[in-house]
Amino acid sequence: MALLLRPGKTPSGDEVRRHLRRLVRRIRRHWPATRLTIRGDGHYGRPEVMAWCEANDVDFIFGLPGNAVLSRLVEITADDVRVRRAEAEAEIVRRYTETRYGAKSWGCERRVAARIEATAQGLDIRYVVTNLQGGSAEWLYDTLYCARGQAENLIKLHKGQLASDRTSCRSPLANQVRLVLHTAAYWLMLGVRDAIPRSHALGTAEFTTLRMRLLKIAGRISETATRVRIAFAAACPQAALFRGIALSFQPAGP
Repeated sequence: MALLLRPGKTPSGDEVRRHLRRLVRRIRRHWPATRLTIRGDGHYGRPEVMAWCEANDVDFIFGLPGNAVLSRLVEITADDVRVRRAEAEAEIVRRYTETRYGAKSWGCERRVAARIEATAQGLDIRYVVTNLQGGSAEWLYDTLYCARGQAENLIKLHKGQLASDRTSCRSPLANQVRLVLHTAAYWLMLGVRDAIPRSHALGTAEFTTLRMRLLKIAGRISETATRVRIAFAAACPQAALFRGIALSFQPAGP
């Protein structure tokens, strides 16, 4: 996870491209043979970004705002979904389709997948644009694109449970340093959670729960020249777990 303090406005295509270029360069420095797929919402679906991905052999799938042209291209499937829901009096009917679409600013046509959903409230259509050749429209949207929700959950942990949105300093540089410190705290908390066995109740806990159950607990600290001892109350429910986490961070012997 990387945090960058920037103006509170919609990023331009050139700005997004520059951020992705640095990110991809760092990743390929360590894993040069790994195939990369960039997944993002509609802010990433800019012609500069898509053109850069295609020129640098990077796969992408981005959210795409709807418009009259796209609505016309998927009208046959959309009308079928409406009719099916009305005839069956179903609560919800969903179908997927794909088409080729090229905005004037793109300079070419690209593959667009659509999720079409009809409910009693009306029709809802969501689009994604991609340069991937394989996979059905349903797989592209439901499995590949919607999986970005997990990444958004991690961002919420960073912002909501580590208070990284507290950028109250007058200097932008000072606020960027605060973001760096919050990110360091994020990696520490993530490391603690990853050290907990998945079978344990805290193995998938949020950071607030980990802080209350593992960090904000009473203990007696004894320091010697070679070690630090932590003594918990006899009734501490997480003492064994705390010991296991501490041992997992201990460097292996020669």
